[in-house]
Amino acid sequence: MAQSKPEAEVGHEALTNKLKTLRGQMKAGGGEKRIEAQHAKGKMTARERIDALLDEGTFQEINGLMVSRHTDFGLDKEKIPGDGIVAGFGKVNGRRVCVYAQDFTIMGGSFGEVAGQKVAHIMDMAMDAGVPVIGLNDGGGARIQEGIFSLYAYGEVFYRNTMASGVIPQISVILGPCAGGAVYSPALTDFIVMTKGISNMFITGPEVIKTVTHEVVDVETLGGAMAHSSTSGVAHFAAENEKEALSAVRDLLGYLPANYKETAPAAEVSDDPWRMDKELDTIVPADPSVGYDMKEVINRICDRNSFMEVMANFAQNCIIGFARLHGQSIGIVAQQPLFMAGAIDIDAADKMARFVRFCDAFNIPLITFSDSPGFLPGVSQEHGGIIRHGAKIVYAFSEASVPKLTVVTRKGYGGAYIVMSSKHIHADMVFAWPGAEIAVMGAEGAVAILYRKELAEKADSGEERKRLVAEFKEKFSNPYIAASAGFVDDVLFPHETRPRLIAALELLRDKQTHTPAKKHGCIPL
Repeated sequence: MAQSKPEAEVGHEALTNKLKTLRGQMKAGGGEKRIEAQHAKGKMTARERIDALLDEGTFQEINGLMVSRHTDFGLDKEKIPGDGIVAGFGKVNGRRVCVYAQDFTIMGGSFGEVAGQKVAHIMDMAMDAGVPVIGLNDGGGARIQEGIFSLYAYGEVFYRNTMASGVIPQISVILGPCAGGAVYSPALTDFIVMTKGISNMFITGPEVIKTVTHEVVDVETLGGAMAHSSTSGVAHFAAENEKEALSAVRDLLGYLPANYKETAPAAEVSDDPWRMDKELDTIVPADPSVGYDMKEVINRICDRNSFMEVMANFAQNCIIGFARLHGQSIGIVAQQPLFMAGAIDIDAADKMARFVRFCDAFNIPLITFSDSPGFLPGVSQEHGGIIRHGAKIVYAFSEASVPKLTVVTRKGYGGAYIVMSSKHIHADMVFAWPGAEIAVMGAEGAVAILYRKELAEKADSGEERKRLVAEFKEKFSNPYIAASAGFVDDVLFPHETRPRLIAALELLRDKQTHTPAKKHGCIPL
């Protein structure tokens, strides 16, 4: 006759089995069929994404057993542990991060009360610990069946996004649908990464738009990765696939500090700080009307292969991104003469101003490459508020207290020269290349205004105009007047730029500034 197990052993086994069962349900998500459906769309599950993002074996889940308390509309039959959100913490390249991921296999990743509580909790933990938070978004928006409680859930997250702004880096990765109120949490974060073909963002979808405005548009055209990375400027990166998107997040984190009290980690130095690239001496064309690629300038001056461009497809008349100088993380702001001659328009102003403010919030020094022909003229620009938008750049650079270094590579005309981190808005050091033209405007325009009456009185003023233009260029179209006034700290041979910037950054590493006491400024939004 078989002996029965002792009562205590049976009790422990039951407890163990219950926990194993719950953990199994938690990790199974919406079940095998829904996971297969997710894979059939070319998408990873929430847990697979977290595993791909974090260092192997570092993920620690929290609140995995939470379930919804709601029962209306069949919710009593959908009580799956975790309730559509996987949240926790781990490491990326050995550095601590918090992460949450929407699980599309559970009610389409819809966002309900439990989701809001879990995301709010992990964000609170991230702020308390002083570590970045990454959200992996793939869900159908607010859970309609929970009514006002789903709206409460979003509100709690929006509030924390705002409170965390400037405290810890926040990164959103869009890996599926993101509609309605769901888009505002990513929009409040610092960087948005989208995946081509499978992710989209919009406030109102194609059907609503068709009903209200009678416009016919498909999902990808309305809110796909390319639409938001090139047209709206909502997304900062557009990746070819999920793995590339998650890899981009890992790379991006390498340039960022964990929080506003720290500095970004330095990389191992593999490039000679004294390297001088002679190709820079001829990279700017002698003809001021001919363009050149400012990205080539950036790549030749910064540590090799270190430049990570941000918003590469949007407002291409300006360039922003992260790079390294002698291993130190820096923020790059530049104008791109290959597009619109580098003139500043509304989109470029917004793009640059927001990036400057991010770098300042997280102690990342700013290097500006200025080639400013002016603000883009036109009725649409004026009526669109180029004055207000341009003022954002002035505000952002003036407010920034991180080390600010500027190189004027060619044109520096008028207000567009001033706003690009000039000495006049308190850049720490400004360098100019020998061909730099720093003046109120170009020679042709200046002569037309200054000598309007004299030229109008001459029957054949062509030769006289040429003489006056040449005279103006000789006097003002060079950096030496600005240097003699102290507005330019030094005129450099272009090949000298890299070691001079590295030396200046070393000096300014512990820069301290004092600003007037206030609650906060009022940037012209």
